[in-house]
Parts: sequence; structure tokens; C-alpha cells
Amino acid sequence: MATKVLDSWALLAFFEDEPAAEEVEKLLAKADRGRHKLLLCVVNWGEVYYNTMRKVSQEAAEQKAKEMAIMPIELVPVESDLHLVRQAAFYKASGKLAYADAFAAALAKLRNAELVTGDHDFKQVEDEVKIGWLK
Repeated sequence: MATKVLDSWALLAFFEDEPAAEEVEKLLAKADRGRHKLLLCVVNWGEVYYNTMRKVSQEAAEQKAKEMAIMPIELVPVESDLHLVRQAAFYKASGKLAYADAFAAALAKLRNAELVTGDHDFKQVEDEVKIGWLK
């Protein structure tokens, strides 16, 4: 079974009904049917939460948290995974990515998974991480 890592960009596009929302919806449906596994780093979960809180409200952020909780997405913690944290720190220190983005890229690299995003900042790690580009 293929594994894919979602960046917060993908989930925000889905929640905000942007052009990539349909592609994300298809990924979620396929994951629900067991066609592939979807991962989300808790740091990127937090990015969805704070983005929604900042743009809309805390109540809206809580609603998104409830919606994400029932999606076929496995949350990946960072609390004791120093390999994940070290790889993210490397991406951040090398100036390639913002810190939250660095966690999505690090998770994809370490799990040998495809990173699903539309955020063009990830072009900087395309030689190290397979990217599934959303439009």
C-alpha cells in the first residue's frame, strides 16, 4: 500500500474549497477505501489549526479539528522521534523550508512516501522527496 504525507497546504485547500479541494477529496476517499495510507505530522495539524484560528476564529479551528479527527489520516507525533526532528531541523537550517513545512518533508523522506502539496516552496527539496503536486 502506498503511503502519502499531507502538507497543511493540501488540507487548507480542501477546507477552503480551493481548486485543489477535489483532488484532496479523492485522496481522502481512496484512503478511506484502503487504497493508500495518509499521514499528517502533528506540527502540520497545528498549522491547519492556527491558520484557521487566525483567519476565521477559534470556534472554526475547533470545528476543523473535529473534522480532521474523523478523516482517514494517521497523525504522526514528534515527541520522541528524534530522526524526524533532526531531518526537519536540517531542512530548516539549510534554509530550504519553513519549520512546519520541514516536518512534512522530513516525514515523507523518512517514510519513503509521496508528499502531497501545492506549496511551491517544496520545489527546493524535490530532489530528495517525491512530491505529488496539487493544482
